[in-house]
Parts: sequence; C-alpha cells; structure tokens
Amino acid sequence: MSALSRRKFLKFTGSAAAGVMGQALSSPVKAAMGPADKFDLVIKGGEVLDPSQSLRGKRDIGIRWGVVEAVEAEIPAARALKTIDAAGKLVTPGLIDLHCHVYPYGSAIGIPADELVQFQGTTTVVSAGDAGVNNLAALRRYIVAQSRARIYAFVHIANNGLSAFPVAELYNIDNAQMEACAMALAENPDFLIGVKVRMSENVIFKHGLEPLKRGIKACEMCGWPARMMVHIGGVETGELMSQILDLLRPGDVLTHAYSGAPNMSGVFTNIVQGGSLLPAALAAKQRGVIFDVGHGGGSFDFTVAEVAIPAGCRPDTISSDIHVFSGNSPGMPFLPNVMSKFMAMGFSLEDVVRMTTIAPAKIINRAPNIGTLQVGAPGDVAIMELVEGPVSFVDTRNNKRDGKAYLKPIQTVINGVPFGRPYQSPFAVK
Repeated sequence: MSALSRRKFLKFTGSAAAGVMGQALSSPVKAAMGPADKFDLVIKGGEVLDPSQSLRGKRDIGIRWGVVEAVEAEIPAARALKTIDAAGKLVTPGLIDLHCHVYPYGSAIGIPADELVQFQGTTTVVSAGDAGVNNLAALRRYIVAQSRARIYAFVHIANNGLSAFPVAELYNIDNAQMEACAMALAENPDFLIGVKVRMSENVIFKHGLEPLKRGIKACEMCGWPARMMVHIGGVETGELMSQILDLLRPGDVLTHAYSGAPNMSGVFTNIVQGGSLLPAALAAKQRGVIFDVGHGGGSFDFTVAEVAIPAGCRPDTISSDIHVFSGNSPGMPFLPNVMSKFMAMGFSLEDVVRMTTIAPAKIINRAPNIGTLQVGAPGDVAIMELVEGPVSFVDTRNNKRDGKAYLKPIQTVINGVPFGRPYQSPFAVK
C-alpha cells in the first residue's frame, strides 16, 4: 500500500469534514414531536421579525435539541421545559457580524467572541483577517473550537495576519505569499470565506495594487470560489482608490465602504471625493461587489454615507469591526448601535435586521441554515428592545446625527441555550 502524503490526507479529511458539516447544517436530524413532547425552550409573545421569511408579527418560537421546531401564534406554556417571556420585545434570528476581530492572544486587537454576545446579540461572527497562514491553525483549534458563538474567518494575505503594531503587516510585501494563502484556503473550505487585505497607505506603504492582486490570485488558485474582503480608508491616492474598485470581482466585499479616514498626508481618498461618488464605486456596486459598513473606531463617516447611498451605493451588510480599541471609541460600534445609526439615516427596521441576518448568511455561504428562524434552522435568536425616543449618534469623525429610536440587546440564544447577560445600552432617551 502506498504511503498517503500529508497533503492528500488533509485534502481527503478536509473534504470529508466539510461534507459532514454541510450535511449537518442543511439537513438537521429531527424526530417528529408527539402531542405530549415538550420543547426545551419556548420564546413567548415577542414580535418576530425574520426577513428571510418576510415574517413580522407576534409569534412563539419553540426550540428542541438546539433546533427551531415551531414558529406558531401560540405554543401552550405547558409544552415548555423553559420559557423566555419576550412580550413587548423584538425577536430576530441571531445576528451575524461579517467583520469583527475575535482572535484574543493571537492578534493585537482581538476580543473573545463569547464576550460580545451580551453586547451585540451575535450568534455568528466572522474574523476579518486576524490570522494569516502562520497562525490560522491556532485560531481554529484554540479559539473557534472553544467558542459557543459560531466563528468563520477571512484569512489574511499576509502570512503573519493582522499585526498593526509596531509595523503593519504589509509594509514588507514579502509577507504576502499567495501560494501559502491559497493552500490555507484549499485546506479549510468549511471554515474560511476568503482572503482579507487592508489597502490603506499606512498598511501597504507604497506597494499599490500588489497586495490586492496577490489576494485575488490566492482566491483563484484555491479550487473553490473564495471571496476577497478589502479594507479601504486612507488609500494612498484617489487614483489608486478607483483602481482598487475596478479590480474587485462580483461577490467580493468592500469593507469600511463609508470610511472618511484620510491618508498619511491628510488627503481624503475614499469612495466620495470632492463631494461626489467615484464612478468606479458605482460601477463596482452595479456589477455585484458587496458594500459592507465595517464601522470600527475610525471607518464610518455619516457625510460619506449620505452622499454614496443616494447615489446608488447602499450597504449590503452592516458590520461592527468591533475589537478591543474600537469598542472604547466614541462611535461605540457594537452591532445593534450601528444598526440604530442606519435607522436614523432612514433605513427601516426590516432593512437593518436583513443586513445583519440573512444578507451576511448568504455572503458566507451559510444561508438558509443560519440568519433565519425557519423550522429546522439552529436555535439562534436575538431578543432586543426597540427603545423609542430622541437619541443622538456619533460617527468616527465626530459627526452627530439625531435619531428616534435605538436597539437594545436583551437576551441571546445560541443553539437553543440562553447565553450572555442583558446589556445596558449607553444611550439614554432624552
């Protein structure tokens, strides 16, 4: 019998694992409930809002064995082993954060995903390039495997991952090894979404399009349709910003899409320049590039969004870019807060819930298994309060906008189990 090479073994086991996991998600094992059987958990009396089913109305949700078993007008209390009273509250699928940093100890800015649950209502999060090839295995084994919240990831094109201090990861372009990155993608299709690259001048120095080109090449080499997530804000020149947009493929993610951060010379080179939307930005949007908010501590500007959105560049997803520094910034980019800011800009409650549930679920290729409350889906639920009354919001450049309501997380359920204490919002109704 011939020896099995390590690469062939990894390919075989990785494919088998992906197949089993995919089957488990898409076809959960269920047993029919008899009239005397009880739900493990019933969430009663809440206003259920599930854009994946165009559902909004008062419903009870019954969960058994970690799976949504029933969504009904009324489930008798006697049929519940445990009950959460959600009367007067908003009940949505567990929120999905497409851009956050959840690699504690492995990156300079990571925060544990499970510590975010009570603040964000997130049941699924995506690590936005925290790890590169060199430390991806540790992220998967020591962080993802021990977290109750689901974690997926974009692997960084730089082998060393996101390493802003004291020198950014792509000042030395030799860190961007596309063959190694492609190998990581090929070996982790069940976990990775694609490749992350930060294209700000203070990260890539004078390397122009080369880091992005290497990321795209890695995606194309890996054997499956991996996406790029491209961080902008403070790009070296306006011309380079347009060239970046022109390179993005349908399905690639432009994150920090509404950044107003200047480059190292103090020049504003983002998708809005001189008060107008770049033609390349509109062209990218029209061919299917995903526009992601990625608020963070320095990457969301009301004045950019207020020009770009009416001009045709609406966000596809709302994400937090939450990490140990941004969470302490004046913009407070916890996901429900960012959702609330877009409500203040005229987006409906249905819009912001869609952009944090089924929309990111599709982008990470996990729809309709998560981001939904349909029967058979994992029992991931976010319970929030829509607090009505005057409230003021601030972006990352100290621009202020007034709103009429904000979302306050109350309780999160992951796989049918209540998790995390309720979060006390910093917003106070005037």
